[in-house]
Amino acid sequence: MPFILDGLDTEAYDRNYSDLELLRRIMRYFSPFSGYMVLVSIALALNSIAGTAGPIVVSKSIDIVASDPRTKTIFLFAVAVMMLGATGWFFNYIRQRITARVVGDVVLTLRQDVFRRTIEHDMSFYDAHPSGKIVSRVTSDTQDFSHVVTLVIDVLSQFLLVVFLTGWLFTIHVGLTLLLLIMTPLAVTIALSFRKLARAVTQDSRRINATINAQIQESISGIVVAKSYRQEQRMYETFIKNNEQSYRIGLRRGVTLTFIFPIMSFAAGIGTAILVFFGGLAMKADGISPGNWYLFMQAVGFYWWPLMSIASFWSQFQDGLSAAERVFALIDAKHSVRQHDHLETAAIKGKIEFREVQFSYKDEEMVLPDFSLTIPQGVTLALVGHTGAGKSSIARLITRFYEFQQGDILIDGLNIRSFDLNHLKKHIGLVPQDPYLFSGTVADNIRYGRPEATDDEVCFAATQVGQGDWLHDLPEGLKTETGARGASISLGQRQLVALARVLLKNPAIFILDEATASIDPFTESRIQEGLTTVMKNRTTLVIAHRLSTVKNADLIIVLDQGRIIERGNHSDLLRKKGHYAELYNTYFRYQSLEYIEQFDQMSSKS
Repeated sequence: MPFILDGLDTEAYDRNYSDLELLRRIMRYFSPFSGYMVLVSIALALNSIAGTAGPIVVSKSIDIVASDPRTKTIFLFAVAVMMLGATGWFFNYIRQRITARVVGDVVLTLRQDVFRRTIEHDMSFYDAHPSGKIVSRVTSDTQDFSHVVTLVIDVLSQFLLVVFLTGWLFTIHVGLTLLLLIMTPLAVTIALSFRKLARAVTQDSRRINATINAQIQESISGIVVAKSYRQEQRMYETFIKNNEQSYRIGLRRGVTLTFIFPIMSFAAGIGTAILVFFGGLAMKADGISPGNWYLFMQAVGFYWWPLMSIASFWSQFQDGLSAAERVFALIDAKHSVRQHDHLETAAIKGKIEFREVQFSYKDEEMVLPDFSLTIPQGVTLALVGHTGAGKSSIARLITRFYEFQQGDILIDGLNIRSFDLNHLKKHIGLVPQDPYLFSGTVADNIRYGRPEATDDEVCFAATQVGQGDWLHDLPEGLKTETGARGASISLGQRQLVALARVLLKNPAIFILDEATASIDPFTESRIQEGLTTVMKNRTTLVIAHRLSTVKNADLIIVLDQGRIIERGNHSDLLRKKGHYAELYNTYFRYQSLEYIEQFDQMSSKS
């Protein structure tokens, strides 16, 4: 059924682990709880002993009651069986209670590890892998991983019961017990033969579930665009296609994992029939008592059941191992951004140098083929050029969102790869074109970069943007709830919050990545008032399509296909009548005050 798996690809960071490697990795998470696991083992052994003693007591009662059928004797045996049952229940309760606690702690630690590792990945990782699939590994797979432990303990309980009963069976009849043991390898072979198939169908099931999660998340995130273009039906049809594929894979998995039980039951039936035949001969020849015969056949039932449980366990065990494999693959995924050292300087002044830097998002798409540039400390640099010229890429390399392939980037004369990343990013402030706000108040979002900031510091940072006039437009000022992704306030207000957030951070390097491209002129004027103060004595990179954010820059760099083709200030570049002048006449001239006044005069005359 190849069509069932169409489009069901693995992630680039996926890898195959052996069962032994996975088990070793899992056991490392349980090693801090070794004391608890010893208690579980003791409770497990005592529970198994109590379970083994039950059939033995019943066996003895059959023989004794046959010769002494007094009510007192029967009552004593009944009490003994009841006490053994209560004892087994008590130790089973202790075992399950401790196990639940340990498993919960392990899942807590594992989920923290995988989430921490996930958020440490650089931006190229998120470019390549849908967030919904990552979420599936952090949530669903870590939870399913816990089932491995519960299954192991359940099977160990069954296994110990078999061991104790087998030892007792040797005291009844050695030949029959050996015959039972001889048939065991065949049953185990049947049970384990499904191992690879179980792992494969389980992995496919998890991949399609991750695909569905990713599609649902993308659909909800992009619902505005979908409704704008009336693509709800198309979105629904995509979901139906994925859901039907999930159904087919789930059906295939269910059939595969449940198919083993009929096979094991059939094998167990044949084995029991063989033992019944030879057991009957043994009763006739060796004079085995009815009680011992009952015990032996009861033990055979106990014996086959754990083996069938192992078959079921192995399928479910592969389910848990598949989950563990996906989680560990995410944890082990390599970072693209590599730091050679962890320097922390007293302060970063802001001088930036690019030396023959080569950078591409993908191997076949070179964005910066050989880029060199020096940005002096405290200078405001504007990067202009057509879409795809490499403007944003330069900013992303400075912020270490991506790794460059060749050359060097230096800050204050030190290789950017030598800095501690957390230390470096404390001194870099970025305001993106599409500001992201978290659920909470405006003040909470401004304080995001400096959680320890006081209310007065937050208020001061907010008033630095547009002299704080924009705060009066908010229903509750700084206490206004922003909603999910800032949906409760306007785009311009979200941008102002993002600017205030960077101002509070007070970075040495300030990057505006087309930060005013989607803002109305009135809001833009508010931002410009704040930026004039903010840019003073800071190294500032401005990536903009607005004339107002370009013409006042100390230096303008004109880019084309990742190369610098012009440099200078606004007036000098206009006089050269080169590429910048062309860009100005195409984009910027229509934003200038002179053009607007001329347009108004022409309109009034007409």
